[in-house]
Amino acid sequence: MKKYTSIVIIILIALVAAQAQIIKTSLTLTVRDELGNTAEGVSVKLFENEADYTAEKNPSEEGKTDAKGVVRFKNLKAIAYFVLARKGDKDNAGGGEKTGTLEEKKFNKATIVIQ
Repeated sequence: MKKYTSIVIIILIALVAAQAQIIKTSLTLTVRDELGNTAEGVSVKLFENEADYTAEKNPSEEGKTDAKGVVRFKNLKAIAYFVLARKGDKDNAGGGEKTGTLEEKKFNKATIVIQ
């Protein structure tokens, strides 16, 4: 019986270790317009530092929002990112340009407003 208990414990430890490697730091952004409606087709760029954000160069990630106004980024560093969201003449300049520090190996979420 002790032998089986040891085997079960080893299997459980292996499963927990595998799960820790599977879960990556990710960020799900929902983009809304000034009326609070979700915005489809918004170009979203993440920058690791303010200089790149200001110059709009060297984005670490890029994506477009889907029909629900959502864009997902995976395998990110657990840092705060500068976010540039733009569609036509609307963007998020003037507020909400930076995320909080992402939690490592978690599914992080934020909302960006374009106007």
